[in-house]
Amino acid sequence: MRASHLIVAVALSLLLGGCVSQTITTTSVPRLDTSSTEVPENQLLDVGISIFDPGIADYEEGEQTYPEVRKAEARLMPFLLAEAMQDSGAWGAVRVVPNPEQINDLVVTGKILHSDGEELQLEVKATDSSGHVWLDKEYTGEASRYAYEMTTRSQYDPFQAVYNTIANDLLEQQEKLRQQDRENIRLITELLFARSFSPEAFDGYLGTTRKGEYIILRLPAKDDPMLQRVISIRERDQMFIDTLQEYYRSFGNQMHDPYQEWRKQSYEEAVALQELKAESTRQLIAGGVALIAGIAAATTGDSSTSRVAGQVAVLGGGYLLKSGLEKRNEAQIHVQALEELGMSLEAEITPQVIELEDRTVMLHGNVEDQYAQWRELLADIYRAEVGALEPPTDKKAATDTL
Repeated sequence: MRASHLIVAVALSLLLGGCVSQTITTTSVPRLDTSSTEVPENQLLDVGISIFDPGIADYEEGEQTYPEVRKAEARLMPFLLAEAMQDSGAWGAVRVVPNPEQINDLVVTGKILHSDGEELQLEVKATDSSGHVWLDKEYTGEASRYAYEMTTRSQYDPFQAVYNTIANDLLEQQEKLRQQDRENIRLITELLFARSFSPEAFDGYLGTTRKGEYIILRLPAKDDPMLQRVISIRERDQMFIDTLQEYYRSFGNQMHDPYQEWRKQSYEEAVALQELKAESTRQLIAGGVALIAGIAAATTGDSSTSRVAGQVAVLGGGYLLKSGLEKRNEAQIHVQALEELGMSLEAEITPQVIELEDRTVMLHGNVEDQYAQWRELLADIYRAEVGALEPPTDKKAATDTL
């Protein structure tokens, strides 16, 4: 077989071979595990799930990433994970918190690596108050077209399998704890919170290991007046965080319909975009190969038949190249459609100012800004209540590494 004929055969095989495709259609959702043993209520660990990192720090114009959508997802996904963990019945209070600095028995952070309605990739890390890392893992979920049908999406989030899997992994780690471990984690949480408001009074109760994890060296007296005031402050802080949960719940409800519609269209656009790009690439490659083969046959052929065949191949190759470029332009239209959908979604889910029930507090900005202002207010309340109280005189510095 002549070289030119071989090249044309390769081109044809590329075109024909592109007709095979595979679509994943599984919608199975793993069940939520429950605790294997009954845990006393006072030993249940409270969980704070921080607003996720939207993963747009390295965002560049032209990428198929939409910052306005990612920021909304970064607030919604922690709430969906919190619901999954709460439904397992294995935890104390599971709350969405504005930032990972909020002190809890267990803090869960996350980063959105990829999200387009078809595939979700999350990086999740969980650390207890002692500093011990429970989990540091990437999770990937793929949605099927069936996930966006009305009967399915009203029952599950298209990526519910991801949230259930994370919840089950965290429960598996919790099951490894002894009763004393649970008690220590809860005590460390209380001492860290106290130290955040009064370092000079509470910095002698915790030490650190060589791994940088906290351990308890001693405990304050139960009737310590400063400790009592810190406990009161913490209760107010938790009440405020509980108020935020209503905000996140309302946020999720308002976001549900437009977000699901965006993801449904994004899924369809993503699939269409992949198909278009693949077809465009095949046509560009095949067109270029056919064009080269045609030129070779037309200029070096030893008969009129081969020269005519070469000219036909040139025309065919030129058509394939033109068609491939047109497909690329069509793909760009899909990208623009996705961006318009993202802009529309952002307009519908702008955060609202939170009103507190027990007082009128002028908190401005988004939830994260408002919580920062609330913490400053708590610090003022603490200083006013402590007044002239002196820190305990029997405390001993114990911050050396053990």
